[in-house]
Amino acid sequence: MTTLHELDGTYTLDPSHTRIGFTTRHAMVTKVRGSFTDFEGRASTGPGLQDAAIEFTAQVSSIDTGSADRDAHLRNGDFFEVEQFPTLSFRSTEVTAVDAETLRVTGELTLKGTTKPVTIDFEYTGAATDPFGNERIGFEGSTSLDRSDYGITFNAALETGGVLVSEKVSLDLDVSAIKQA
Repeated sequence: MTTLHELDGTYTLDPSHTRIGFTTRHAMVTKVRGSFTDFEGRASTGPGLQDAAIEFTAQVSSIDTGSADRDAHLRNGDFFEVEQFPTLSFRSTEVTAVDAETLRVTGELTLKGTTKPVTIDFEYTGAATDPFGNERIGFEGSTSLDRSDYGITFNAALETGGVLVSEKVSLDLDVSAIKQA
């Protein structure tokens, strides 16, 4: 199997096999999961992760939680304000191998007009040539965000105590990328 340090080239995200998603608590008793279905991204690296760079952009209006009413609410001014802030984007500032199977990516996440530093540890799940001759690589990672850091502060108090939506949001990335060059 190709190791992290052997990766070399330019890769693009395969939207049909990649998920840019999130998880948050609802009513403090259950989780709501969703994803952005319209996105693009690329990564490039030289041998040994030399000059490695990763970036992606998601169209926030493509949010899908499985509930049309909830998705419409998330698109409005209470949450993402997609008319004014149509994209979520990430650009790496540092990419390092923690060990043979973990890639640590530090960069800038921009959401709702606010840019904050984030670090995401990715598990390298391997490389393979698919039946169509594409060289693929896979990674899985997540990081925890405080949504209020990005100006997303809507909430409602519950009669039983607590709030409707947790402040903590997990950004979850399951990546399949295809080598271009």
